Amino acid sequence: MRAVTLSQPGGPDVLHLAERPDPAPGHGEVVLEVAAAAVNRADLLQRQGNYPPPPGASQILGLECAGTVAQAGEGVGGWAVGDQACALLAGGGYATRVAVPAEQLLPVPGGLSLVAAASLPEAACTVWSNVFMLAALRPGELLLVHGGAGGIGTLAIQVAKALGARVAATAGSAEKCDLCQELGADLAIRYDEQDFVAEVRRFESAGADVVLDGIGAAYLSRNIDVLATEGRLVVIGLQGGSRGELDLGKLLRKRAAVLATALRSRPVEQKAAIIRGVVDHVWPLVATGKLRPVVGATFPLARAADAHALVESGAHHGKIVLTVD
Repeated sequence: MRAVTLSQPGGPDVLHLAERPDPAPGHGEVVLEVAAAAVNRADLLQRQGNYPPPPGASQILGLECAGTVAQAGEGVGGWAVGDQACALLAGGGYATRVAVPAEQLLPVPGGLSLVAAASLPEAACTVWSNVFMLAALRPGELLLVHGGAGGIGTLAIQVAKALGARVAATAGSAEKCDLCQELGADLAIRYDEQDFVAEVRRFESAGADVVLDGIGAAYLSRNIDVLATEGRLVVIGLQGGSRGELDLGKLLRKRAAVLATALRSRPVEQKAAIIRGVVDHVWPLVATGKLRPVVGATFPLARAADAHALVESGAHHGKIVLTVD
C-alpha cells in the first residue's frame, strides 16, 4: 500500500508518500480500502513529535477515513467485503489501506460521498461524547463553541441546534462568523475583535450552560467567567497551552464543572459505545438534511504536506480531506 510517512518530526515538509506493507486484519478487525481521510489538529501535533499514538496503534497519521471493506478478520459480524464504511481510528488513515476494529466502523450516511463521510467520524464522536454524553447538554440550554468554523465546531453547531439547544460560536473572521450563523448559530463572535464573555452575557445574561473548548489554558479563566450556574466546561484541546490558573472559588460559587477528555486513547469498548450513540442520534440528522458535513478543501494523498500547511495557517473552514485515487 501507499502511506504518508514522516522522515522525522518537523514541519509539513517532512511528510512523504511511500510504500508500506499491506495491513492484515486481526481478530475482530476489517481492512478498509481507503477512499478519503480527514486531517485533524492531532495529526499536526503527531507530525511535530508532540502526540505519539497509543500503544499498539499505527504510527501512520490519520484518525478517520472512509472506504470499502477489502478484508474481514475472524469474529467480524455485520460487515462484509464490498461494504462502504467510515471509521474512527487510533492511527493509520493517511494510507490506501488501514486495519480497524469492526466496532469502530460506521455506515456511510445515506446520500453522502466517501469524501464527505471521511470528514465525520472524529468530529461526530467528539461532539456526541463530550457535549451530550459527558456535559449532558439539554434542549433550551446555551452551548458556546470555540472555533465554530472548524471541523468540530461546524458539526457541534448543527447537532446542538437540531437537538433543541441554543448556540453561540467564536470564529476568527467575518466570513467564518457568517458560516457559523448559516449553520444555525444564534450568536457568532469575532474572538479577535470582541470579548466573548461580554458578548455571550449580552445575549444571555445567565451565561453559557456548556462550553466546548479546544484552546485550553489561554481561555481557562474567561471560560469560567462565561459559565452559567451549574455550567460545564469541556476541554478537548490545548492550542492555547496546557497550564493555567483555575479560580476554584468561582467554580464553587457557580457549582460548575471543568471536564477534560481525549478520544484517541480510549479503549475500543468505550469508542464502540460512543459510535452507537452517534449512529442512533447524529446519523439521522444527516439523513433528514439537518446536518451537512462541511468540507473546506480536498487534497490528493500525495499532497498531505499542503493540507497540513493549510490547517496550520488557520485560513480554512470545516474539514480538510485527503483523497485516494
